[in-house]
Amino acid sequence: MHPRVENPYAHAPAAIKAMMAVESSLRAGVLEHGLLELVKLRASQINGCAYCIAMHATAARKSGETEMRLYLLDAWREAAVFSERERAALAWTEALTRLAETGAPDDAYSALAAAFSEAEQVQLTLQIGAINLWNRLQVGLRGRHDADPSRDAA
Repeated sequence: MHPRVENPYAHAPAAIKAMMAVESSLRAGVLEHGLLELVKLRASQINGCAYCIAMHATAARKSGETEMRLYLLDAWREAAVFSERERAALAWTEALTRLAETGAPDDAYSALAAAFSEAEQVQLTLQIGAINLWNRLQVGLRGRHDADPSRDAA
């Protein structure tokens, strides 16, 4: 696969800077880092974004996430290793990532509201929107990842 645009960041530096500021703000927010990585990874799986999957799987492992939970993320509904809070976040992630199909259903929101404060709901929703934008940039312009599984396993 060849990139459609070799360095998209160079063509929109102000927008990329603004996106990075959003990311920084969300990392400094009320949500736990590990949860945010799971959300970013799950949205990236749905969107087929190899660049972001490699990035967020690596970041999740570095922050202490287990290999088994990463393997099971795509089947989180059937896996007993995710908490109710994580399940609510993952359901909301899937609903918003597939917004045209789901319309953000009330049952997904009810689970979210039961597990997250309003401030957390807003921050999580912003994070889901942000990762979906990053996925669209990378998938649309065919961003390349440099993941080397043998190097990342070390």
